[in-house]
Amino acid sequence: MTATVIKGWCPGAHTPMRSGDGLILRIRPRLGRLSRDQALGLCALAERYGNGFITLTNRANLQIRGVTPEHYDDMLVHLTGLDLVDANPELEARRNLMLTPFRAPGDLAESLGEQLLKILPDLPDLPAKFGFSIDCGPAPVLARDPADIRIERSALGGLMLRADGCAAGRAATPDTAIALLAELARWFADRPDRKARRMVQAAGELPASWQIVAPAPALPAPQPGPRPEGLLLGVPFGNLRAASLVHLMEASPAEQVVVTPWRMILLPGVDTYRATGFIDAPGAPLLRASACPGAPFCPAATVETRDLATALACRIGGDIHVSGCAKGCANPRPAAVTLVGRDGAFDLVKQGRSWDEPVRRGLTPRDLLTGSEPL
Repeated sequence: MTATVIKGWCPGAHTPMRSGDGLILRIRPRLGRLSRDQALGLCALAERYGNGFITLTNRANLQIRGVTPEHYDDMLVHLTGLDLVDANPELEARRNLMLTPFRAPGDLAESLGEQLLKILPDLPDLPAKFGFSIDCGPAPVLARDPADIRIERSALGGLMLRADGCAAGRAATPDTAIALLAELARWFADRPDRKARRMVQAAGELPASWQIVAPAPALPAPQPGPRPEGLLLGVPFGNLRAASLVHLMEASPAEQVVVTPWRMILLPGVDTYRATGFIDAPGAPLLRASACPGAPFCPAATVETRDLATALACRIGGDIHVSGCAKGCANPRPAAVTLVGRDGAFDLVKQGRSWDEPVRRGLTPRDLLTGSEPL
């Protein structure tokens, strides 16, 4: 039996985090893809040991909540058996990698991803949240998503590396990109000032030689529905019911699931399929809503969140975020309307984040739902 290690920061498979409904485990699918057997196996584990849901994160990872400490070891054994977790905790923690979901098997993005996985053990020690993105389609689709070192397309169509926080980067080729990524990671790790934990905090120190080539303009945020690569399905609040995914895999021709950082999954090769519990067309109000699990699932929250976010999504023209506390775990970006739980009520932030100064304090759900407080 292994010892259960419970940490108070972003969870991993080997470092679960205690929450109000049990332990949270984070799973990093290799290259962001689940085979049919892996998807069904993960669903079975979520229902057997967790709360029956699988959460999609903004790093294209998955989380299972509600795991009891006495079941943690069994859960880890099964996840390792499904090849969803590395048996080596240090290597598992380093696998912070996002690939563009819109790729073909064996293409350049996959090749670079495989190369990066091979050199992960040789990279220097990096902060726990330090991550990489490989986004080498015709134009970037991950530019708005969290990554510290990005491989993407330049404005001239070639490959480039870009440090997060920099407007320009360095030209690369398929043969040099991973070596340059390792060089940039070593630069970050070897800096005399170790206070910065993310590349964006150190970008001002980066030599000019790493800031020459302009990136291609980023594509608009993807929308659910059919695409050339397959069917893109939205998941309300990124909270995927395991039973719904099982039904989807058994009733549709899907052989794989590709995880995205946008609270969506991609079913490669699937043209159309009417999927209950998923968003399958653009423009749905819930696409503009985000919310953390809230009370009673998170001990930091004093308010319920998702029912309120669902009710308000149809009434607000812009995006809305409902956060159980000021940490803003579910959405660190600004939103048109952010409601922040505090002592059982809500503070209202306009065009900001959950930790920004509110324009109103102490609002009740009734105030918000009856329209007595205009949003």
